[in-house]
Amino acid sequence: MKDAADLGVTVTVPAPPEVVFAVLADGWGYASWVVGASRIRDADADWPAKGTRICHSIGPWPLLIQDTTTVVAVRPPSLLVLDARMWPLGKARVRFDLAPAEGGTAITMREVATGGPLALLPVSVQTRLVAPRNRESLDRLSRLSCAQDRDERTVDEEPA
Repeated sequence: MKDAADLGVTVTVPAPPEVVFAVLADGWGYASWVVGASRIRDADADWPAKGTRICHSIGPWPLLIQDTTTVVAVRPPSLLVLDARMWPLGKARVRFDLAPAEGGTAITMREVATGGPLALLPVSVQTRLVAPRNRESLDRLSRLSCAQDRDERTVDEEPA
């Protein structure tokens, strides 16, 4: 069995770590790329500082779950660790590791249930269950990061 630290989903995003992290640092944008998030109801002004949170809704109406995600650790532009709650379904520790890679940024997303029914399963099983959703989330994050990088480069290239 793999070590829990080795489990997760990794994609290479064709944008620098600072740009990818800027998308992660936009608390109001999470519903744009996190699969299952319906909307963001509120975001602390200093997100993603340690201890700050976003208030989110998960699922389709009228079955929305209202809960919060809190920053556990942050080291821009390489690390973001979150405590994501979706009670009564459960809660999870979600870790994003960003590293420079050829052609952009390697981003790894690891998610481990820390409460609720999913937490009763071995981490290796949890990872297989959430991997497709997390892969899609990272694909969406990649598209947003590329668009932001393209926009920033366009602004930088405009004549004065």
